[in-house]
Amino acid sequence: MTHPGPNPLSRCVVRFFQEYLPTLRGMSAHTIHSYRDALVLYLRFVAEHCGRPIDVLNFEDLSAPEVGHFLAALEEERGNCVATRNVRLAALHAFARFAAGEYPEAMTEMQRILAIPFKRGPRRPPVEYLEEQEVEALLKLPRGASDTERRDQALFALMFNTGARVQEVLDLTVGDIRLEPPYQVHLRGKGGKVRVCPIWARTLGLLRELIERKSRPVDLDSPLFVNRRGTKLTRFGVRYLLNKRIDVCANEVQTLRDKSIHPHSLRHTTAIHLLKAGVDFATISQWLGHATLTTTMEYARADIDTKRQALSQVFPDVMPAPQAGRVAPEQLDIVNWMRRL
Repeated sequence: MTHPGPNPLSRCVVRFFQEYLPTLRGMSAHTIHSYRDALVLYLRFVAEHCGRPIDVLNFEDLSAPEVGHFLAALEEERGNCVATRNVRLAALHAFARFAAGEYPEAMTEMQRILAIPFKRGPRRPPVEYLEEQEVEALLKLPRGASDTERRDQALFALMFNTGARVQEVLDLTVGDIRLEPPYQVHLRGKGGKVRVCPIWARTLGLLRELIERKSRPVDLDSPLFVNRRGTKLTRFGVRYLLNKRIDVCANEVQTLRDKSIHPHSLRHTTAIHLLKAGVDFATISQWLGHATLTTTMEYARADIDTKRQALSQVFPDVMPAPQAGRVAPEQLDIVNWMRRL
């Protein structure tokens, strides 16, 4: 028994994930997986409403009103917040934009989907960051530290030094670290963009020790931070290690008990400390690998000390300033295909 070939929608989905996102847009695997999850949820929603299998859906089954119902269901039935709803919509926008160019006959409805606006939600509270004494406690090596604790110290020191995203640090290889002057690290950020960040002497010492403890000969392409099994650490693993370390430090630094710290907090900490030191926004933006200055300027809103300093310049007597796998397009089961991305 022969099966019919893939319809235009199935072919479009394959090209969207197999060619457009990774090759033309240069998106990371994390972003591609997020887009995949959004499209899988949407196609399942449409299939249930149409009473037809996902594999036989075509462009005429996709519509702006259906997207609207889907977004409402995300909030009302799945309990998603506005931010998650907007992330799903961004994925559908990206697919609609691609589909409109690939299949002009579907352009009208794709444009209607693109016209669906993002929803304004409550402004997120500023992400918490670590003060100087809290950073010192985090990076202090315990007495009789094990190899694992020394690895964690090097990991957290590099994250604070560079302000890198967690995945950027986990993707580092031994060859990305320059151990001779000028000391620096090559980070691969969103969209495959590479940036160079200087390494402080203290961080360099920790990284050199970490590399020297690795088995010989050192493979320059091997992951820099690995677990006990010798495989690359995961983002969830880093979060676990950080929470474990914060719990220990909270016994000495009481302020840590009232803070919700996660790996991205170290990135915010770097930005805030650079801001307090008087570094301009353009330099901070390049340091952190931000696409625009708008993202960087969010840190100005988060830093209460900077606000106090500004107020003290106007009213110095009232408020003194504080001290300083590819798959063939013939695949019919499109959901399973996306799940294997």
